[in-house]
Amino acid sequence: QVQLAESGGGLVQAGGSLRLSCTASRWTFATFHMGWFRQTPGKEREFVAALSVAGDDTVYADSVKGRFTISRDTAKNIMLLQMNSLKPEDTAVYYCVAGQVLTALYLESKYWGQGTQVTVSS
Repeated sequence: QVQLAESGGGLVQAGGSLRLSCTASRWTFATFHMGWFRQTPGKEREFVAALSVAGDDTVYADSVKGRFTISRDTAKNIMLLQMNSLKPEDTAVYYCVAGQVLTALYLESKYWGQGTQVTVSS
């Protein structure tokens, strides 16, 4: 089974920055596209960003374009989400995901991490 583990969440003021990380096995990173979703209470999970399995293509939700950057540290098998210019509406539980289908707008996810809380104060 694919196991994903997120970390790096916390409390930050609006306009600040935060970096999330996701760890997984070497096999996972070599097999699946990877990305991030987020969810707030009473709301469906929202796609945030994704990185192709080859690491050469990225996809971002319109709401985070220009502010978030997804990347991968291949040596450490860690996926990163650098979040800059954070807004209160970015507050959510962020989930690391893995899937087999990546489009220009979305990552079809089969596996999910447990989530890490990001809270942005106004």
